[in-house]
Amino acid sequence: MTVIDPGNRTWVPEAEVEDPADEMDDMPLSMRLSIADALTLGNATCGFMAVYFTTTGVLIPHLTGGDGGTARHGAATAVLLMLLASVFDLFDGLVARKLRSSAMGAELDNLSDLISFGLAPAYFVLVWGMVANDAHQGVSVLAGVVVLLAVVLRLARFSCLTLPNGVFQGMPSPFGALTVVSIVLLELPFVPTLLAIVGVAWLMVSRVEYPKPRGVLAVAMLGWIVLSMGMLTAWSFDAPGGELLLETGCALQLVLGAVIPLFATARRVNAFRDNRREARAAAKA
Repeated sequence: MTVIDPGNRTWVPEAEVEDPADEMDDMPLSMRLSIADALTLGNATCGFMAVYFTTTGVLIPHLTGGDGGTARHGAATAVLLMLLASVFDLFDGLVARKLRSSAMGAELDNLSDLISFGLAPAYFVLVWGMVANDAHQGVSVLAGVVVLLAVVLRLARFSCLTLPNGVFQGMPSPFGALTVVSIVLLELPFVPTLLAIVGVAWLMVSRVEYPKPRGVLAVAMLGWIVLSMGMLTAWSFDAPGGELLLETGCALQLVLGAVIPLFATARRVNAFRDNRREARAAAKA
């Protein structure tokens, strides 16, 4: 039996017509989505929804004269989604190490991180510049671009460099994104907020070492994310002490961003001292 090829209106034997199902069967196992890839896609979805809630919950109510409660819920939901994206990002790496990961895993991870920890916080900064009373919109847009480009450069460098096991070079993009939104939520005066945002962007592209979240550190990070979700929820529903909880959590996020690199630096200094000690012992022997 023969069929007509609609492209050139010629008769083609049925056996030569490719079945899409056959193509799926021929797809290498390494190119099929794994459990880790599904978690990574959850990360990307959370990032996109964070942009959505920043728009519908913060920007649109501001432009239409909505009440402050709507903006509070919108901002809290957007940040909660970024926190959830960081949970997905934490677990997709753990699952990939325990189970198999597809050949697309690394690329999917970078693209998802760009959405959740590049676009979403940069857009959050941009909207802050439009709704805050003392902000300058043009400068805020520039600050958002700086955050986005810092994440782009950081992810590109991460893909190209081979670093010592157990450390990142530069502040990890999930941690950087959460630090940026923490700075905005603190509602400091415009200039200190702007300088702090630019400082975080610099840390993301710097050579400052940050330890990878593994073992006890991964558990601690997960606990901190859950605690942050609780504080955001309390603030969103205007619970007693919710404002104080939010300010405390945001301030601690900034402190952690500055303190955590000290652990990697201390370990590096100790390793250098140990190597020198061993070299001297070998020279004496």
